[in-house]
Amino acid sequence: MYFKNLLLLLCVSIITSNVKAQLFTLKDVASGFNKPVDISNTGVPDDKRLFITEKDGKIRIIDETGSVLPTPFIDIDNKVSSTSNERGLLGLCFHPEYTINGYFYVNYTNNNGNTVISRFSRSTNNENLADPSTEKILFTVVQPFDNHNGGEINFGKDGYLYIGMGDGGSGGDPGNRAQNPKNMLGKILRIDVNTEDVPYLIPADNPYKDNVDTLQEIWSMGWRNPWRFSFDRETNDMWIADVGQNKWEEVNIEPAGQGGLNYGWKCYEGLQEYDFSKCDNGTPFVAPIHVYDNKSDVGCSITGGYVYRGSQNPGLFGKYVYADYCTGRFWALYKNSNGNWQNDDLADLQNFHYATFGEDISGELYVASLSSGRIFKISDGTSSSATTSLTPNTIDILINPLSNTLQWRMNAEYKGDITWSIYDLQGKIIKTVQTQKSEDTQVFTADVSQLFVGEYLLKNNVDALTTKRFIKI
Repeated sequence: MYFKNLLLLLCVSIITSNVKAQLFTLKDVASGFNKPVDISNTGVPDDKRLFITEKDGKIRIIDETGSVLPTPFIDIDNKVSSTSNERGLLGLCFHPEYTINGYFYVNYTNNNGNTVISRFSRSTNNENLADPSTEKILFTVVQPFDNHNGGEINFGKDGYLYIGMGDGGSGGDPGNRAQNPKNMLGKILRIDVNTEDVPYLIPADNPYKDNVDTLQEIWSMGWRNPWRFSFDRETNDMWIADVGQNKWEEVNIEPAGQGGLNYGWKCYEGLQEYDFSKCDNGTPFVAPIHVYDNKSDVGCSITGGYVYRGSQNPGLFGKYVYADYCTGRFWALYKNSNGNWQNDDLADLQNFHYATFGEDISGELYVASLSSGRIFKISDGTSSSATTSLTPNTIDILINPLSNTLQWRMNAEYKGDITWSIYDLQGKIIKTVQTQKSEDTQVFTADVSQLFVGEYLLKNNVDALTTKRFIKI
């Protein structure tokens, strides 16, 4: 679906989002992880292990018995910078011929603050250990800011490696990098790693192969921060969740093999124009299939998931399961019998900052909690239950992005002291503010000049659902 002007944009925006409650729970699998940000499997049919990527630089294994092995699969903490919200060891995937070559690939931020895509090899003597000395760096991308580093890295069924790159950070893509065809930032890249002679090759069917005006690694462009994308293991369609700026979180779908598309940022945010000052009105931008408003307290930062293709939860089969990092709400997005996109409200769970999803070899789904260090398995029943009515108090961030002063409005009707906490995206409290709410006091301010550039969450101690994301520039 494409949009070029406001008229067609309005047609896209009327796609309905129906709510259908289901029995949906998370079952504890393992705990004790330090900021888990990725869940992977080797792709080997008889391998029941899960590989958990920790942001600070370790990859750990949950074995087939559900035990967490005491020795990490690999520890590259000395190579990784994880000092800011969105930096660290962010992504992991295994080569399609892992059983033969032992290769796996990682996406991390190095000690200079730049993105590194590299390959390591497993140990020749122990399948539960990798050899840190085997690193082969494929390429490095300079990051101008410490947020919007992307992080996803994944193989498609075509055998090529796909890499998600954020727009370089700050707020509003100040360098217009996502629309710049000669910059890797704000793109999804596609490369051929099946070579030993050079770091990588350009696939012959890449959309910009031999194009002198566009980097040949680019598969698609116009992304803000595609933190997590995945391939439907049945259709190979790519599902991409792009984290929004101030207002819209979005889900995008790319039919299998259709590269060369432009997904709109920063010309559009969600289904609305954002900044067209440097945009070509003739460019056919691809519209998201679903958006939600992060000013409605439904959420404020999307965590992309997977189309469920397992066997244990028939009520979810063929549906794209995803969540919001800020609120702990889960949804399932799919086409209904009428051919329209439908978004089922699965659950509103205790918010543990669900940062990533993953599949096991059988297609069962898992989700990781960044703040609690726990890994959960998704379980769903097909029986219906009453829809939960959520009536949280609401916050409006009045200026966003902002520089030195955070200003917000609280729309709840109550009095008394309120403790406000500012968290980084790792769930760490950076600052607390005490306010007095009265009928005459609805707008509050806080000095945030000491905060580093990046994204933060604002919460209060009255309503756990009241969470807002803001950007410090």
